[in-house]
Amino acid sequence: MKLELRGHNERYTVEQELLTLFPGELPVYGPIEDTDPSWAVAALEEDGDRCQVTVELCHRGNRGESRQEERLTGNAYAREGRRRHLIGRGFFLAARQAVGMAPPWGMLSGVRPDKLTARALRGGSTASQARELLERDYFVTPSRAALAAETGAAALRAEADLEPLDIAVYVGIPFCPTRCAYCSFVSQSVEKSFPLVSPYVEALVGEIQSGGALARRLGLRVRAFYMGGGTPTTLGAEQLRQVLDAFRQSFDTSACEEYTVEAGRPDTITADRMAVLRDWGVTRISVNPQSMEDRVLQAIGRRHTALDVERAMELAKAFPCVNMDLIAGLPEDTPEGFARTLERCLSFGPENLTVHTLSLKKGSRVLTEGIAIPDAASVGEMLDLAYPALRQGGYAPYYLYRQKYASGSFENTGWCRPETECRYNIYMMSELCGIFSFGAGGSTRLTDAGGRHIRRLVNPKYPAEYLQRPGLATAETAEAVEDFYAKYLLGGQDHE
Repeated sequence: MKLELRGHNERYTVEQELLTLFPGELPVYGPIEDTDPSWAVAALEEDGDRCQVTVELCHRGNRGESRQEERLTGNAYAREGRRRHLIGRGFFLAARQAVGMAPPWGMLSGVRPDKLTARALRGGSTASQARELLERDYFVTPSRAALAAETGAAALRAEADLEPLDIAVYVGIPFCPTRCAYCSFVSQSVEKSFPLVSPYVEALVGEIQSGGALARRLGLRVRAFYMGGGTPTTLGAEQLRQVLDAFRQSFDTSACEEYTVEAGRPDTITADRMAVLRDWGVTRISVNPQSMEDRVLQAIGRRHTALDVERAMELAKAFPCVNMDLIAGLPEDTPEGFARTLERCLSFGPENLTVHTLSLKKGSRVLTEGIAIPDAASVGEMLDLAYPALRQGGYAPYYLYRQKYASGSFENTGWCRPETECRYNIYMMSELCGIFSFGAGGSTRLTDAGGRHIRRLVNPKYPAEYLQRPGLATAETAEAVEDFYAKYLLGGQDHE
């Protein structure tokens, strides 16, 4: 789409709305010409405190127009935020008029839509008022606004239990038995990268030990541990024990009550691996079939069947909390097939069930090979089937997030039975505390108690690169962490 900005240069705001409303359209800047099939002009005018935004838009012959006006108040930061909101709102309304429909999350383009409801609830709003905020100011549908109000409330409950020096720990294992068709994560098939596994574990243990020493110097305590991937149970039983022991020996775990390991692929869930996790004290595992339809599993490149999932769930019974992951919108799936998958998963009685929406990521085989997938309407039907069934089964939503390029611009939502929320998921998605992240592609996030200051320190992306520079084991990264805590959380005290 050809874009012309007048009186401002808020490219990011406009491009996010473009991505939300017109997936696949790329922004091109320049004067509008008669031959342009799709275009938009977003103009901003200010006169003192008065701010006016006008947007004219054409998409394949369908036209829309919007005029927004507001008197700006507050400091410079608040005024800038309102300008951006008006520009985004104007583009959204003009686009909605042109195409005659809007995505379920309205004009919201961010990853964490429930941060708005959590902020409103924190400020004294009722759940009803928080929902109305999303519906009125951001054009979110009533069902999604209610969802965000529930997960926002769960975030506040988790936040109330945290101290300023509490952190969570993430350990990444970037290996899988095979690569799924939808996957774009930094993960490698062990068939192709087996020689890297042992040196990776060795480097990972060293990084965990260095990070733990750093955390102890700063007086940090761990509240939640999460080992993800990839597929962590791609590692052998003793390799798993080696990594887990390194964590427990290195960190203050006196306040840590939650230990999650993504067992993930059912074909890696074996008796010896599960025995190590159980004996070590893992409290929560995730079994991620994504589908219980064999033709769907085959289409996405899985080497297991639905019967293998059933076998894995028998081994999973040894753990206090079990999560199952499903994806709506996979190749070869249908609303009827997804309903069968959900019914079979509910029959296992997992404490947590996470419903993802297929995200069309660059580098995935779905895109590179042009694999056919269900349309947005079918994905919406899958979610409309899932959510009432989950509530009827005694589950409630406790965290959610969105991804770019998600089918139908829908969301990923974690559901849980009472008192079984995964704290790590809430801490991570609601940015409630620092996250020390270990392994290739890991992103350590430092945050102060109110979330006003956030800094991210990213590890090398690929395992081979990580072996040369293992993240928190480097002096440069450790110094950055110490500087952040000294500035924002330790009051300048010397904690050497």
